[in-house]
Amino acid sequence: MVNYKVTVSTGNLANAGTFNRARIKLVGTDGESKRKASSYTRRGTVSSFTVSCPVSIGKLVLIELDKPRLLFEDLWFPAKIEVKSPEEDTYNFPIYRWINDSKVHRFREGTGLQKLTVKSSSPAFLPFFHSWEVYAEGIPHCMKAECFFSLPSKDRFSFTKDIELISTLYNSVLFQDYVQEHWKEDAFFGYQYLNGTNPMLIRRCSALPDNFPVTDDMVIILTFIQKIHVYLVYEIYKGNIFLCDYKLLDGVKANTINEKQQYLMAPLVLLHKTPDDKLMPIAIQLKQTPADDNPIFFPTDSEYDWLMAKIFVRSADFSEHQLNVHLLRTHLLAEVFAVSLLRNMPMVHPLYKLLIPHTRDTLEINFFARHFLISKNGIYPKIAASGREGMMTILKRSLSSMTYSSLCIPDDIAERGVEALPNFYYRDDGLKLWDIIQRFVQGVLSYYYKNDTEVQTDSELQKWISDIFEHGFLSQSFTTLSELVKFVTMVIFTCSGQHSAVNTGQYDYGGWMPNTPSTMQLPPPTTKGTTSEARMLQTLPNKGTTAKTMAALWLLSKEPSDFVPLGQYPEDHFSERIPCGLIKVFKGELEVLSAVINIRNQNLDVPYTYMDPMKVENSVAL
Repeated sequence: MVNYKVTVSTGNLANAGTFNRARIKLVGTDGESKRKASSYTRRGTVSSFTVSCPVSIGKLVLIELDKPRLLFEDLWFPAKIEVKSPEEDTYNFPIYRWINDSKVHRFREGTGLQKLTVKSSSPAFLPFFHSWEVYAEGIPHCMKAECFFSLPSKDRFSFTKDIELISTLYNSVLFQDYVQEHWKEDAFFGYQYLNGTNPMLIRRCSALPDNFPVTDDMVIILTFIQKIHVYLVYEIYKGNIFLCDYKLLDGVKANTINEKQQYLMAPLVLLHKTPDDKLMPIAIQLKQTPADDNPIFFPTDSEYDWLMAKIFVRSADFSEHQLNVHLLRTHLLAEVFAVSLLRNMPMVHPLYKLLIPHTRDTLEINFFARHFLISKNGIYPKIAASGREGMMTILKRSLSSMTYSSLCIPDDIAERGVEALPNFYYRDDGLKLWDIIQRFVQGVLSYYYKNDTEVQTDSELQKWISDIFEHGFLSQSFTTLSELVKFVTMVIFTCSGQHSAVNTGQYDYGGWMPNTPSTMQLPPPTTKGTTSEARMLQTLPNKGTTAKTMAALWLLSKEPSDFVPLGQYPEDHFSERIPCGLIKVFKGELEVLSAVINIRNQNLDVPYTYMDPMKVENSVAL
């Protein structure tokens, strides 16, 4: 008779224990054991027992778990199971899922190297079976779910987070003092293109667009008043002129709120890097097509002409940011990555173990958004100038124009020509964070894939990638390890650092409504000298729209109580020595970056914290 020592760790979650006696069967290369019942398990406990077999069953391949119903069906959340064989080998089985029925559940041994020799993508070994659904034509597909309760239990929020999310919708909020004090200033207007919620639009201007006819004669007056005697063409040549073009919004049908027509512009904004390293707006055109009733505004215009032009730009930025930069490029893409992972990767696959922490709560937060925020009767159509119809137009345009390189911050920064822009903390912190993630991914994947051929012949990996492209975006093939490392780095960066950069500061910059109005109630001026303070106040959103917008931004920006920072992995999916060591190195490098960012921020009037690894969520969880 030979003995196998089985150690069961039950998760420390509410209702994680079970009153029913779970059973386990060991399956090896040379046989299998009989089912053995464990003792009752409580949340957060570790229990051990012995499974005896007449002879050795060889190397363990999988275990079978079931939980026969006694008096009633209850939940059980086994975290992991460890088995020590009579040959002194240790086998690890990461579970980390709810078992709420009496069916037999099979789990493969968790050593990722086994994945290269034991191929199995049958539903029995996939963590859950997820289906795709077309939410709207022209945008990424999503997970099919009829209601919150139809989501697999592993993809559900904790009960506490559910309550927090619902109650936060109705909490009051406070204005942000700094923004309230500085929102009218040109320097703060320019600063937000670098370190506000939308650092993705600004690019170096190598030549003025044909539809933005700014001339030296127009700008020379401005520069003379500022005592900077330069010409526009010369400043373009020196790389000091930058452009923000909201062409995605051109022709979008504006919303109607409370039976009142709203207004949405598609501006072009020219900015100048001054000798003292400020980014100052020097020209604004509010519509894409030049015309007599579409004047170009300058800082030398009247106070309210210039201020109104900037406010219309900030309102356009609300729609551009919320729909393209935030919703599409983080939330919707993260859901595609997650659903494809859960559909195609068994739990012991190295990519599953590497990426599953970066999918936590993504499916439910996106279901929540589709139900409460962007649905026909949701919050967004009630507050935004782009509305429901305009939202779909913008999302489709954004997806069709999105490139793979724009999701990879080193490529994106180079393509936009903003490598040398001073005080661009999103770029500085983001590039450092990307490099740390890439080194970690390189180390982990190089441990499992020794050459390009192993990447090409991994059917589970290739299915994951093809599913992403079929139901999400772009069309790309990966045949080398370096290409895979870059793609996986992009996935982790998108789900963590990038989402934090475009999400966390929403209330910081939008809590003071005039700085980022969600809509405008009157059209922009068609001639100069006609704008007044009274006209400006009539143009801004009303109190009801403002209150709803503030509540939504507060909800989306609030750190949840179950926040998990980047690099923290509460679930031990990896058991191999080298990947576990790489995780420790990864955490250490993130802590160093956090310290560097904190030291720099001590000397800033507006500290930039959105890429601080200690403040970056591991996944798109809110």
